[in-house]
Amino acid sequence: MPPNSNETIFPCPFSKGYGIPAQQAWLLLKVFLGYRLVLAGLFVGLFYSSTNTSLLGTYDSNLFTYSSQSYLILSIISGICVVWRLISYTTQAQLLIFTDILILTLIMHASGGINSGMGVLLAVSIAAGGLLIGGRCAMLFAALASLAVLTEQVVADYTRSFDSTSYANAGMLGAAFFTIALLSYILAKRSEQILQLADQQKRTITKLEDLNKYIIQHLQSGIIITNKQQNIQMANESALRLINLAVLPVNLSDISSHLSLAFQTWLADPEQGLVLLELPDQSQVHSRFTPLPTGNEFFYMIILEDIALYNQQVQQSKLASLGRLTASIAHEIRNPLGAISHAGQLLAENSLLSVQDKRLTQIIQTHSIRVNHIIEDILQLSRRTDSRREQLYLKPWLDNYLENFTLEHSVNRDAFRLSYPAESVCVLIDPGHLRQIMDNLCRNALRHGKPEAGPIILQVFFVQQTPCIAIIDNGAGISSEQQLHLFEPFFTTSSSGTGLGLYISKELAELNQAKLNYYLTDDKRSCFRLCLLNAEQTLIDL
Repeated sequence: MPPNSNETIFPCPFSKGYGIPAQQAWLLLKVFLGYRLVLAGLFVGLFYSSTNTSLLGTYDSNLFTYSSQSYLILSIISGICVVWRLISYTTQAQLLIFTDILILTLIMHASGGINSGMGVLLAVSIAAGGLLIGGRCAMLFAALASLAVLTEQVVADYTRSFDSTSYANAGMLGAAFFTIALLSYILAKRSEQILQLADQQKRTITKLEDLNKYIIQHLQSGIIITNKQQNIQMANESALRLINLAVLPVNLSDISSHLSLAFQTWLADPEQGLVLLELPDQSQVHSRFTPLPTGNEFFYMIILEDIALYNQQVQQSKLASLGRLTASIAHEIRNPLGAISHAGQLLAENSLLSVQDKRLTQIIQTHSIRVNHIIEDILQLSRRTDSRREQLYLKPWLDNYLENFTLEHSVNRDAFRLSYPAESVCVLIDPGHLRQIMDNLCRNALRHGKPEAGPIILQVFFVQQTPCIAIIDNGAGISSEQQLHLFEPFFTTSSSGTGLGLYISKELAELNQAKLNYYLTDDKRSCFRLCLLNAEQTLIDL
């Protein structure tokens, strides 16, 4: 038998799937107790009444007295237990039916046996058993009642208590008990099937609700539900992440006054349904408004989308077209460049050249090599592949990366220092792209960051639950004017640089929905910060 719960009670041990709603069960039990109290009161009252002309207790007044008084006392005690719920429902209901069968059979015998008509009251008890307990237990109660009536007739016949006995009446009464019990069982079986179907539908609905909740909570797009008064009803995890809040705000104005004003404008003019939201951390979020009618109230849905998603799509399209263009241009430049470089080498081998002429051939070779490096960097753009993001744990990955980087560039491992948070950090990015970004940033730090003044720090930390890697060097920093053009292609402050390293790094970061930016630390040290997708926050990319 399934355990009882606050919603459903399973009272019959022989019908494990049959349950009764708890509230309905306790109400039926109270009604039946009320009937018992009235019946017991009538037995006692009519028996002691001076106007009693009935057959109550005509055969054995003492037996009737003890039985009716016991019936009344047990009913009162049961009423107290039901009101205060001192005993479980199943135990109380079963005791009530068993005591009904026993006591009413004794009262029937004390009043003259089956011919007194008192046996009809047992039919009420059998029907009550079918309602209160139900299942196969209803047939058990019918069998007990029939056996009690038949036993009473056998005892009366054996002791010759009455002038006549009627086994036929006892049989018909038993048949009536079983008929009532059978009807109760059929109704109970039907109720059981309906309850099982309802329970199955409830589980299905619960699964669908959980699935819908999971999908909404893990969408990459942020979802905010609000009413006309701008009171926020619900927001998913992505929305909180995009607006950089840890708890659900109360009003739209708590997120941004710009968003609140845009929502009011959209209510007045539904054509103004798009807005670019500028957040305090300088990130940009696209916002769209749409009505969300329900049965009783009218809500509105605000969809927030990280502009990085748009940048990724634009980036893929841009790189595809740029790759085709740069591949053809680089191919056309490389052929004459090779001829110039080869001619310069042959010219430098001429022993008749003066010192000045040899210096000119060295200039030709130097700039040929530089142009060739530019072509190599441009060709990297044409070879760019789509991002194949994987889950990476930063601590082991960075440890392995630094070992390989310092070995390849013949750098002392002490030139770098790693700093991790206490908790494990797992990110979502293409490992090849991350390696290329880190190569560019670490080479720049070695070249311009004065590693002789102290180690270059690779620090892993969180910004609003977003994992970030900071590369902090000891350089003098970049001026505010230069920062405006820092990630532009071919912008460089070095005479030997191509100006494509940071541009490619920025492009790769956006391709992986990451953010790469530059700032000065509090102690005026240069810092490049790469903020990545948190792999612990599972997102559904639609």
